[in-house]
Amino acid sequence: MKTVNLGSQGLTVSAEGLGAMGMSVWYGPRDEREAVATLNRAVDLGVTHIDTAEAYGPFENERLVGRALGARRDEITLATKFATEFDDDGTAHGPNGSPGYAHRAVDRSLKHLGTDVIDLYYLHRVDPDVPVEETVGAMAEMVRAGKVRYLGLSEATPDQIRRAHAVHPLTALQSEYSLFSRDVEQNDVLDTVRELGIGFVAFSPLGRGFLGGGITRREDLAPDDARRGLERFSEENIAENAALADRIAALAEAKGVTVTQLALAWLIARNVVPIPGTKRRAYLEENARAADIDLTADDLASIEEVAPHGSAAGHRH
Repeated sequence: MKTVNLGSQGLTVSAEGLGAMGMSVWYGPRDEREAVATLNRAVDLGVTHIDTAEAYGPFENERLVGRALGARRDEITLATKFATEFDDDGTAHGPNGSPGYAHRAVDRSLKHLGTDVIDLYYLHRVDPDVPVEETVGAMAEMVRAGKVRYLGLSEATPDQIRRAHAVHPLTALQSEYSLFSRDVEQNDVLDTVRELGIGFVAFSPLGRGFLGGGITRREDLAPDDARRGLERFSEENIAENAALADRIAALAEAKGVTVTQLALAWLIARNVVPIPGTKRRAYLEENARAADIDLTADDLASIEEVAPHGSAAGHRH
């Protein structure tokens, strides 16, 4: 796995990361033994940018990552996030970007992850009631205290990104970005981070499972799968989106790669670091090979023709 510079603040990461969220919550049945094996196989393959958050469980996913990779801490780039206020028992109280909660959250994440430093710490969502400058100011104190190395935001607006970056240089912006979700190209988010030298990390880079996940109808989702609540997986939209995935898959077949590899290679070609989530080693190994795929100008033009901005039916949320 090749490595890339994420942003301009000195952080180097694997060209593709691994989102650990689905190993603990929201996307159907879980198998901790396979999850632990998948996390370790990722590191073996050089997929060393591991992404989690306190909200995933809450706390369950951070603990899982800590248990699985504690002995390999020096081999990975560890990213986590905070935003919603949680009591220690997991009770949620809504957004809280106050400096006091920020400091409480980072200390708890360090404990759950079993480490003394977080490589990349994100504000998961900006609290509408707390100026982003105050939250990022508290996060900057964490950097000075040695608890955090680099800072990021997730799903932020261009104005929020600029204001935060003025308080402390941001290393990364994490937002949804895929052939199914290209909003960041249209709302100035991508242009803003490029201008400021901030790296871009793409979550849900496989269209939340439409690309390579075998989803063609709602019955393909487990009863407790959170995607059942998203517009794109509604009865009205799911068939249309599965057809879009088929058209992208046809391009992949012509290229001699899988649809997931094509989708990830498309992001990597745009200097974006995708963090596909998977719970199984077989899918991880397939995804990891995307970093070795070179897309030609003709490939990119064909992809643009088949999946331009706005191709997916329904809002991404």
